[in-house]
Amino acid sequence: MDASDGVAVLLTGVGKRYDIVSAFAQHATVVAADPNPLAPAQYAAHVRRAVPRIDDPSYVPALRSLCDEFGVRAVVPLTDLDLEVLARARLAGELPAFVPDPEIAAATFDKYKTHLLLSRLGLPSPPTVLPGEPVPHFPVMVKPRWGSGARSIHRADDARAAEFFVDYIREPAMMQWLMDGPEFSIDVLCDLNGRCLNAIPRTMIESRGGESIKGTLIADGELIDLGRRVAEALGVRGPATIQAFRDREIGLGITDVNTRFGGAFPAPMYAALPGRTYPELIVRMASGEEIEPHVGEFRAGITFTRYYWQLELDESLEPTGRDIVDPPGPPVPR
Repeated sequence: MDASDGVAVLLTGVGKRYDIVSAFAQHATVVAADPNPLAPAQYAAHVRRAVPRIDDPSYVPALRSLCDEFGVRAVVPLTDLDLEVLARARLAGELPAFVPDPEIAAATFDKYKTHLLLSRLGLPSPPTVLPGEPVPHFPVMVKPRWGSGARSIHRADDARAAEFFVDYIREPAMMQWLMDGPEFSIDVLCDLNGRCLNAIPRTMIESRGGESIKGTLIADGELIDLGRRVAEALGVRGPATIQAFRDREIGLGITDVNTRFGGAFPAPMYAALPGRTYPELIVRMASGEEIEPHVGEFRAGITFTRYYWQLELDESLEPTGRDIVDPPGPPVPR
């Protein structure tokens, strides 16, 4: 399937996610929406449109208008910020959004509510408390409840340090058992009925600003099963990324759930078997095809390392096609 087959996908909050937009553009007509006129990822789409901010009442009507204009059959958010808005619009029949129910979108946006939700569902989450509650174990990580990109996360080795950092970050915080062991992410994809289609774990060799920039795809049965269980328990629709540690004392513990594509999006792309990359499967689902689950079927042992590139724009903010090297882009391996 390619863009000429008539399936259109609307990607919201595209920002700098050029990798995701360009991957979708190989299989569908892509409409990129972002309020920022300099969002670089929009230039990988077939159509780019500026839309109101997410907190603007005209945000959903603007997306609905784009869906009507281009025959969009799937709306996929690339940021956390509009997940709940899109979830409510999906429930109201306004947008064909690949997102979970509103209460799940809201809970997973708040890390403390994520902990409560996982615990209620019998899924492993490290001991977590709010300021003023007894801390059963030190050290802990002091985190903002609504943080992202590893912002304002601090280790506290005792109650005094914890109290200091709770005050220091100056926003609602929580304290979570410091997981002393390797970190992993599991990239999952579910169909519109909440069935997990695949769960692909990777190591976190190096992260920067909360995004994995180096990692290896691994065939770890325990992590694959955990990804599937979490995705189906939460009723995920579309992509999600589950972050977990293997602590030496308490074992597996989930520290974050993002019901969107993760920062290391290329990892499951490299690992997927032919015809089963997540963008391809979303486009096929948008066209009405039912996809059979194939959990655990992927290529392990692949390592990725991410880098940055850029675009030159003219006075009208159109790409010039020039680059700082000729031919454009990284050198072709010999």
